Amino acid sequence: MYFCNPVELLTLCTSTKRRKRGESASVEVPPERQVAVERLCALITAFPLPRGREKQSGEMASSTKKHAGQPCVIPGGFTVLSLKYKSDSVSQHSLYIKEHRVRAEKTTYRPLDRTLFVLNIPPYCSEEIVKDLFSSFGNVQSVELRDKPGTPESSEPKLSKYFRPSLKKGFSVAYVVFTNPSGVKAAKFHPYNVPLVVCTENRPVRVGIQKWMQQYKQSLVNQEELQAAVDSFMQEYDKKKEEESEQQKEAEEEEDEDGWVKVTRGGRGRKARPHSEMANQRALQKEAKKRKRKELLNFYVWQHRHRQREHIADLRKKFEEDKQRIALLRAQRKFRPY
Repeated sequence: MYFCNPVELLTLCTSTKRRKRGESASVEVPPERQVAVERLCALITAFPLPRGREKQSGEMASSTKKHAGQPCVIPGGFTVLSLKYKSDSVSQHSLYIKEHRVRAEKTTYRPLDRTLFVLNIPPYCSEEIVKDLFSSFGNVQSVELRDKPGTPESSEPKLSKYFRPSLKKGFSVAYVVFTNPSGVKAAKFHPYNVPLVVCTENRPVRVGIQKWMQQYKQSLVNQEELQAAVDSFMQEYDKKKEEESEQQKEAEEEEDEDGWVKVTRGGRGRKARPHSEMANQRALQKEAKKRKRKELLNFYVWQHRHRQREHIADLRKKFEEDKQRIALLRAQRKFRPY
């Protein structure tokens, strides 16, 4: 059974009645709608409408023709664009577009006067397809597809082409950046009754099992190319590590103005030692002080006696040194005790 707009059916019925009366009809009835129009004409003949209602239906048909070439704007400031998979498709999809104006985003990736925010992107539309669709309004600089609206995540690491992230299935949003602001205005004033066509002869789009087969073929990687990419990456990594280790060694050997040397943490299982002699002596003195601090002084009786003997020996040594120094001064006649 064929369904169509009631206003359109009334217009076709009016044209059919005029044709039966011998008058000129403004609209030709398509063959696939002939049965529905004849049934509706029979109902109208059996139950005639008042004159006011018939006039109102004609006014509604004329208003639809009048607003056919105008854009469809819904609350929220979004403009509705109709989208068809093919030109002969009966069903159509709706895209909701709006000029991107977020004051918090002051980045060069999404300029405020040249960026178009698009909602309800179907899953079969990639960035290239969206770029081709909106290139009819102007030259497109870049297209960014995301799962949900938000700021671009610049902290994400750049992956190799051999490590593809898993694609999320479902509808998405897009940020279309034009080279000129006129592209945004042209898209906003595009009429609703002129749909955008996704799949054409110049741009075939695969869906269903054909799309899955294409994705599987693209996922296959040549082993030679992969091995060459891995080898080049490892060579660059080793070269970078060697340069870092050389720079670290040079920084450790250099002394500052005060004679200090920067000591960094070594690898696991070995202690990092400074390379200068002065720093080595300071480190050894510090370790000796720690060792003395940990010892128990005068704890045992023999320790106390040994300490007293060492003290008496030091005093006798100093006394002998003082006697020799006084004798030397007397010989030189420079001794003046008072």
